[in-house]
Amino acid sequence: MVLPDVRGQGTKQTPWILRDPPGRSEYMAYRDESADPPALVCQVGRRTIGYHLRCLDDLHAMLKSHGDWMPLGASHQQQGVKDGTVEAWARSLDNPVGGWYGLTEGFRGRFAHYVPPVLEKLGLAELERNGRQHRMRAV
Repeated sequence: MVLPDVRGQGTKQTPWILRDPPGRSEYMAYRDESADPPALVCQVGRRTIGYHLRCLDDLHAMLKSHGDWMPLGASHQQQGVKDGTVEAWARSLDNPVGGWYGLTEGFRGRFAHYVPPVLEKLGLAELERNGRQHRMRAV
């Protein structure tokens, strides 16, 4: 598996520099374990978006259990999601946090846009970029 060119250590001082699944935009991400709750922070332009830090372990475990490719299905908080996608799981009352992983009101969606590249960087998942039909699986 070839990982994308990603720089940084995943800290606030040296964040990961990632590319979104379509490969069009760069963004920064880092772990903030001092936040309450601990957060995965994504800096997208001037906007800061947070997700429960545990999403990394929880998503990896869910993908391992799923055992196959899963569509990302990224969408904004105000948009509906397609069942069977990573985005639907990240909003489901049946996931380990019992709902949204997103911590930033108004921007709790887009989980499947910003979190999968982090799992890929960590070597925990593989991302397949297919036009508008991106998908991922655990490794």
